[in-house]
Amino acid sequence: MGRLDNKVALVTGAARGQGRSHVLRLAEEGADVVAIDICAPVDTVPYALPTSEDLAHTAELARATGRRIIHRECDIRDLAGLQAVVAETVAELGGIDIVVANAGITGFAPSWEMSEQQWQEMIDVNLTGTWKTVRAAVPSMIERKQGGSIILTSSLAGLIAYADLSHYTASKHGVTGLMRALAVELAPHNIRVNSLHPGNVDTPMINNPVVHNVFLPHLANPTRAEVEDVFVHLQGLRVPWIEPIDVSNAVVYLASDDSRYITGTTHVLDAGAMAPNKIPHV
Repeated sequence: MGRLDNKVALVTGAARGQGRSHVLRLAEEGADVVAIDICAPVDTVPYALPTSEDLAHTAELARATGRRIIHRECDIRDLAGLQAVVAETVAELGGIDIVVANAGITGFAPSWEMSEQQWQEMIDVNLTGTWKTVRAAVPSMIERKQGGSIILTSSLAGLIAYADLSHYTASKHGVTGLMRALAVELAPHNIRVNSLHPGNVDTPMINNPVVHNVFLPHLANPTRAEVEDVFVHLQGLRVPWIEPIDVSNAVVYLASDDSRYITGTTHVLDAGAMAPNKIPHV
């Protein structure tokens, strides 16, 4: 028996990284899953985004658990496209119990140097796309009258600020505020809403040449090992980053009855990065 038997979960940004990990953990706990990703470039994103093959592989891995899987390529900025996927899910799987709005992008630039397009695409994907995901799914959840759980992926940048990430920080603070408003609005329908705030996670969004060069600009092609030495000092615990499974375990907790009375809360997973007065390790 899994903690999510007979549940249906919709996961965005599912082709790789945290999203793939979430899909697999949800399926392992008994949920049928709808996996969504854009599988195409976004103009201002400086690193490679996932491919159709990545999404298909996520579906293959999840299907091996024995659960039913629907995988669809869809841009979360496309409300009509999301609504079509939701309608298909309701028709084929009976409804949606869990929404994991995980899709997001990042990029780097000082506020006064970034282009209007950089700002707008960040807000459109990270904040408006998250709202559109919820907007597409919630009406069917309310109509079913079975309650549910909505989990929004924010970030540490949804609680504190980072230099050269004002557009990302603003978008993730917006996700945090959206979560709080949705929790109030949806509580009468027994739909819980919470947000996740990971620190650095070992995914292609973090471990790619563009981000490596941001942290080690004096090196032409910094290695993963060299970057680890920098990242380990950003946390309280002596690790460079957390693993996707650590976030996925929190997703399962918030999706399950283990958290049945938890709503409107922020869940930080940061290896101590936000902890004040960290004692230097020797």
